[in-house]
Amino acid sequence: MSTLPPCPSCASTFTYTDGTLLICPECAHEWTAGGPEAAVADSGERVIRDANGQVLQDGDTVTVVKDLKLKGSSQVVKVGTKVKNIRLTDGDHDIDCRIDGIGAMQLKSAYVKKV
Repeated sequence: MSTLPPCPSCASTFTYTDGTLLICPECAHEWTAGGPEAAVADSGERVIRDANGQVLQDGDTVTVVKDLKLKGSSQVVKVGTKVKNIRLTDGDHDIDCRIDGIGAMQLKSAYVKKV
């Protein structure tokens, strides 16, 4: 008997694993067991993680892990740029910060790592 959880989308019990993902063959929904959805459901608050999976908090210092082109400008935030005193926000870009030489901006947590 399978100990895998049912699909959160269609409640099918025929789920299977593919690496770290759980997949439903009936509706093609893919999710991770114990992923961000589980963290929200258990604690009731949103957990924001960096590119390496470490939990971020207000006031942390992070570094950028990918060159980021700024929309509407010719400037680029280079790999390794250190960003101090971040603030976590809701939305797609979940980090609000100020970068020296560029100014105030918002970043996605997937493109930073905690120092």
